[in-house]
Amino acid sequence: MNLKIETESPGRGVTKIALTGRLDSNTTPQLDDVLSGILGGDSLGVVYDLSNLEYISSAGLRAIFRTKREMEKVGGTAVVLKPQPQVQKVFDIVKALPTQSVFTSWEEVDEYLDKMQKRVLEGDDD
Repeated sequence: MNLKIETESPGRGVTKIALTGRLDSNTTPQLDDVLSGILGGDSLGVVYDLSNLEYISSAGLRAIFRTKREMEKVGGTAVVLKPQPQVQKVFDIVKALPTQSVFTSWEEVDEYLDKMQKRVLEGDDD
């Protein structure tokens, strides 16, 4: 199966990247192309919607890690939304993401992003 990538900017400097299919060494270059237009831009948050991602390999993990690392350089964040159980298991195995970076709903993502923005405004962005 191939990878389908949909991007959306629902506002507040956030870019949603919905992935469907497989994120592996054959499809990660597609994601890298999309990321090149997002990273270094105006976006301060990336939300990976993984609700339709069926498989992730180490190459896919690296792309997500790179996103998180690049966003943190500019004071932003990257989070994961609704990973399927088999994808969540991969994150669990490699301890890839802190638990505060994986969410089950947009409401949880919004609460987290609101807290992060308040911390920056209050000068407590550590």
